[in-house]
Amino acid sequence: MIRLHKPQFRQIRIVALAATGLLVASVLTAPASSAQVVPQSAPAPAAANAIPGVDEIVSSPNLRQIANIPKVAPLDGTNSDLAFQGKYAFAGNYNGFVIYDISRPSAPKVTSRVLCPGSQNDISVHGDLLFLSTDSSRSDDSCNSTTQAASVKESWEGIKIFDIKNKANPRYIKSVETACGSHTHTLVPGKDRKAVYLYVSSYSPRAEFPDCQPPHDSISIVKVPLKKPTDAAVVATPNLFPDGGFPGSTSGSATTGCHDITAYPEKDLAAGACMGDGILMDIRNREAPRVLNRVRDTTNFAFWHSATFNNSGTKVIFTDELGGGGAATCNEAIGPNRGADAIYDITGRGDARKMNFRSYYKIPRNNADTENCVAHNGSLIPVLGRDIMVQAWYQGGISVWDFTDSAKPKEIAFWERGPLSADTLVGGGTWSAYYYNGYIYSNDMVKGLDVLELNDWRTWTAKLVKYKELNVQTQPSYLSW
Repeated sequence: MIRLHKPQFRQIRIVALAATGLLVASVLTAPASSAQVVPQSAPAPAAANAIPGVDEIVSSPNLRQIANIPKVAPLDGTNSDLAFQGKYAFAGNYNGFVIYDISRPSAPKVTSRVLCPGSQNDISVHGDLLFLSTDSSRSDDSCNSTTQAASVKESWEGIKIFDIKNKANPRYIKSVETACGSHTHTLVPGKDRKAVYLYVSSYSPRAEFPDCQPPHDSISIVKVPLKKPTDAAVVATPNLFPDGGFPGSTSGSATTGCHDITAYPEKDLAAGACMGDGILMDIRNREAPRVLNRVRDTTNFAFWHSATFNNSGTKVIFTDELGGGGAATCNEAIGPNRGADAIYDITGRGDARKMNFRSYYKIPRNNADTENCVAHNGSLIPVLGRDIMVQAWYQGGISVWDFTDSAKPKEIAFWERGPLSADTLVGGGTWSAYYYNGYIYSNDMVKGLDVLELNDWRTWTAKLVKYKELNVQTQPSYLSW
């Protein structure tokens, strides 16, 4: 979400050769299916494209909700991002984070709640460490801090590090202040496995902010030694936009930093969604990423928000968070090409690699004008032989879509709640929707943690892929053909 004020390790279980034959046969013979509406908790709308009523749940037949855990005080702020490790899900909240035991996906249990205010509390995990992003100016770096103006030199924003060896009792062990705070961060494992790096994205500098001075064309790179994480520190602030980046327009944001970065460590690549620019980076040198290619869309993109690679690293999807996540943009007036995903093919080799636009994707349903809806956080589903992802669309719900053909993406499943209000625009909906070890987990801003099960012939091979740890912006690879 735009702020308005300014596997690393994997285990893959492969079925017998006969099952592989069945997969090939199913791909060749199974008929194409379309996403049809079925009710889950209320009568279905009169037509498949009708807008459901307040809190009414509708979905395609192949995607169903199996659990919901409402948020409770003191973590009753806005829910944000998700990370996973073993049998646990880690859910960010503007007031802190929650650790869920998801050993039974249909019956998640709260293991612990940690109160530590500081939006957005973007979250990632590695081993016994958990990292939180603070992008709201605070009185200090403690979990007891209060809001304090960014114009005060002593104010703090940046990265917080917790020891989560004991999931029932996480311990706050270290903070690292970063320029302009940390709106999001991306965990990148070091080549020697002795450290991890956090690529910290932040933006919106102002002359009156002592710790966020313009120009701000860089990211902060925090190095975290795994044996001594309390030595974590900023080791580099590479300038990604020596020319200043996109200057902005009446319809598009100026580039003053990055909003989010997705790394693909196995391929030494990263994709940056940087407000007015989309960039492809070489990250072989973890402390000195290099921009290989940059693209812009001055016609339909307002705010480059996030990115997702396909498994082969030959495509990248960028999202446009038109309206900052707080506007109703999934309607006829906005149309199918704005507030959408853009699919780019990556061509060439080495330093000559370039991103070539192929098409847009947007959910094929209109939402009510009282629903905030726009492309938001999603993850690749580890399907063999196809490019399929699941994605959050705030109150637009959850969409599963196939982009194997970059020019003709198609939705294959969806799930959504009706608006929070029939009369007034009220912010809510799913912030992140990610596939992890056989299930889709959604952190709804208002409704809490949702767990969904996808049953579709096109995605069943994903159930064979098991991750020990998953930070979606640290994209893992999986066995492919």
